[in-house]
Amino acid sequence: MSSAFPQIHLVRHGETEWSLSGKHTGRTDIPLTLNGETAARKLADRLKGLIVSAVWSGPSRRAANTCALAGFGADAVIKPDLAEWDYGAYEGVTTKEILAARPGWQLFRDGCPDGEMAADVGARADRIIRELRQAGAPVLIFSSSHFLRVLAARWLGLPPQDGSLFVFDTASISILGYEHDLTEPVIRRWNQQ
Repeated sequence: MSSAFPQIHLVRHGETEWSLSGKHTGRTDIPLTLNGETAARKLADRLKGLIVSAVWSGPSRRAANTCALAGFGADAVIKPDLAEWDYGAYEGVTTKEILAARPGWQLFRDGCPDGEMAADVGARADRIIRELRQAGAPVLIFSSSHFLRVLAARWLGLPPQDGSLFVFDTASISILGYEHDLTEPVIRRWNQQ
């Protein structure tokens, strides 16, 4: 699916022990599992031939290592705004455990005590989008699930809370772009394994 307009390739990092167990992993810097490393290496074939003007990575080891194992580490620029959602008191806790203590809780609606709300993550996503639109060129981004979901929502002009409508599996690729002109941002592909 080619386009005359810049495309932004989004890659979620490979599997970690916490992504496998469902623990919220915001700022805790844990490594990829062996399966996560294997999936990250396979990204090299899936991204082969991709021509981009820049490669950006979130600051976590899991994002940077996925980037490096996919073959783009030498070109990567670390962007602090690409960090995963700060889960505060819910760092390392599963949704099931949170719901046992706080029935009805939803991350994108309620945020995290001592962490970020959706609007905070949305503000970081908006800064990234401004940089992307100023660049006006294809960019490859490595980051984490919840941040990338908010980024997609904001790309479309939706509120950050609407990131809840997207699912982003480990080592998957999604593409943001445009349809008829630069005033029509779209999702061109989503969550491809």
